[in-house]
Amino acid sequence: MKCVVCKQAETRPGTATVTLERDGLVVVFKGVPAQVCPNCGEDYVDSAIADKLLKEAEQTARNGTQVEVRQFAAA
Repeated sequence: MKCVVCKQAETRPGTATVTLERDGLVVVFKGVPAQVCPNCGEDYVDSAIADKLLKEAEQTARNGTQVEVRQFAAA
């Protein structure tokens, strides 16, 4: 897909770091599969992966964690 930010390049498969923040909770996921623009570095995560990240962040919030850094696990 063409990058919607810079409109200069086609995205390529890669990985991204996704940071989710809410009400004092910060969860960082590293190595998340994404489409990445080679020109500007913008990354795009598909909806299934985004749903998984949000569910994991909700579970982390229920555990009372304030800051957590995780390596993304596909399974």
